[in-house]
Amino acid sequence: MRSDLTRAAPLFAALGDQTRLQLVARLGSGGPQSISRLAAESVVTRQAVTKHLHALEAAGIARSRRSGRESVWELRPAGLTEAKRYLDQIAAQWDTALARLRRMVEDADHDREP
Repeated sequence: MRSDLTRAAPLFAALGDQTRLQLVARLGSGGPQSISRLAAESVVTRQAVTKHLHALEAAGIARSRRSGRESVWELRPAGLTEAKRYLDQIAAQWDTALARLRRMVEDADHDREP
């Protein structure tokens, strides 16, 4: 589990930035887009968009491909699937912990009944 979390840290660090998360949302809803298009609809500069896209690429969330003279960016479903897997694992741990707490509270209530 610890090695899984160590591998997940860069993924969630990349998603933890508001600008990068907005880029992920835009790529998810609008499909592959050029840096020019992504920058035109952003409050940050083209250079900043490029920097954020490279951070997403390093985390395995996005990738680029050449289309003529432009780089077109798209999401990598495998990277997002990995993020979901980690979140599902954490959710399952919380469910187990809450079930234990519920049993403990219910057992304490039964012990107090006359």
